[in-house]
Amino acid sequence: MAKKTATLARNQHGERVVSIKFPFNFDDLERVRSLPGRKFHNQDKCWSAPPYHETLKRLKSWGFEFSNVLEEYFKQQEKRKTQLTAIDIPALKGELLPYQKTAIAFLEINKGRALIADEMGLGKTIESIAWLQLHRDKTPVLIVTPASLKLNWLRELQKWMPAPSVEIVSGRTPYQINSDIIIINYDILWEWSDALLQLSPQVLVADECSYFKANAAKRTKAIKKIAKRIPHLIFLSGSPIENRPIEIYNAWKLLDPVNCPEHWYFCKHYCDAKYNGFGWDMTGHAHIDELHQQLKSTIMIRRKKQDVLQDLPDKMRSFIPTELDNIKEYKEAEQNFIAFVKKTKGKETAEKMQNAEALTSIEGLKQIAVQGKLKHAMEWIKDFLSVEDKLVVFAVHKFVIDELMTAFSKIAVKVDGSVSMEARQKAVDDFQKNPNTRLFIGNIQAAGKGLTLTASANVAFLELPWTPGEIVQAEDRCHRIGQKRVVNIYYLLAIDTIEERIAKLLDVKRKIIDGVLDGVETGDESLLHKLIEEYKNI
Repeated sequence: MAKKTATLARNQHGERVVSIKFPFNFDDLERVRSLPGRKFHNQDKCWSAPPYHETLKRLKSWGFEFSNVLEEYFKQQEKRKTQLTAIDIPALKGELLPYQKTAIAFLEINKGRALIADEMGLGKTIESIAWLQLHRDKTPVLIVTPASLKLNWLRELQKWMPAPSVEIVSGRTPYQINSDIIIINYDILWEWSDALLQLSPQVLVADECSYFKANAAKRTKAIKKIAKRIPHLIFLSGSPIENRPIEIYNAWKLLDPVNCPEHWYFCKHYCDAKYNGFGWDMTGHAHIDELHQQLKSTIMIRRKKQDVLQDLPDKMRSFIPTELDNIKEYKEAEQNFIAFVKKTKGKETAEKMQNAEALTSIEGLKQIAVQGKLKHAMEWIKDFLSVEDKLVVFAVHKFVIDELMTAFSKIAVKVDGSVSMEARQKAVDDFQKNPNTRLFIGNIQAAGKGLTLTASANVAFLELPWTPGEIVQAEDRCHRIGQKRVVNIYYLLAIDTIEERIAKLLDVKRKIIDGVLDGVETGDESLLHKLIEEYKNI
């Protein structure tokens, strides 16, 4: 009597498949037809299917005999599943959440070659840094990221790794680098590619890997040139496919050239490629579930917030450092303020809160800082909205809100002191109900209380008020009854400026307030006093 057999093979496109044979009967026919990606081959009188773990488990349960090679392959998959558990990172400066430890284990199993596609806000940066800490001997490390995120990478590396040797690359002309970790943006990668390869990097971390989806782009050519000569590749993106399946091909091919199908087959099978009379259109899609399973069973780990809610706090706060375009102007104004504070006995000035010159100087510093970072902040907002659906942005000054509205007029609404009560409610309703209204821009005083903005679970502060209570009130526009998601809060602060000083003082006050049951907090005078005292002691 003929047996029901399953063997591991490769199809004409070089893909691994399970070849399935069985004596004809309706029960097994219906079972095999239920397998994802199954095909019948008339010439060989057999079926094939991708070797997903779930597919092999089902074949086992249906009584199919595995060949020795397939049996070993199945055992490796089973072992891989059991190994995907918590992992400890020696000397890491912080505690990872359970699902983040699972990502490290996934990278380990894949020998440091994987796509981490966790939803935005779950800590892909931290997960990759933790793996780098686990393998401090694998250097140099090359981190490629959008320009707006270079400083953020530096801060996160310093926060999580003990004494990292890090350098941020700038400019298009290569120069000598001696650091273990090199941070560079996509825009200048092509010009630096030869110089970087001469350093023999061991790890490439490519943040927002959708940046190299277009084959004609210089950054794609640079990534391909570099990645082919680096043993460990960690690609990060909350949305590696933004519009169509073809966008994932370059990342898959670089990470796993053995299991990734050849380009033409990928386009025909997953992109539904069609000839339109002028050329081949690769913008379609087909067999989406099969593609997902292929990626998940090989190189991709992806979790959404809803998958790991048990591990997450209600709010997650992140500091996004930004650079100043007007650093010379800011430093000059800051030095003038320091001289003024020392001359007029800062403590007395702060306590009285009567000195208009002191308040004017502080206000001037804040305005110069936000002016200098505004371009970078807008780039961050644009990048954020390319991944996430909606965002709430809070600011203080009218010129900031006006510039944001000008830049994002087609997708934004605003609420500040100039907006009537009727227009205010219309703006809220539009943001809550209209999918095309993706950005809410609010003044902290005018929009920080009373409004419900739960259409978004993301809040960004471009400027800070004087009390932590105002910040919490503004955060809670999204963190309200009806919000079923973790609220992510981002503080876009200019580094080494008055903004960072205010943020640190506010954070101290917030922690004190959190520990007081009745919520009593000190006023602006105390914060101003501490701020001026800090400058007095510089």
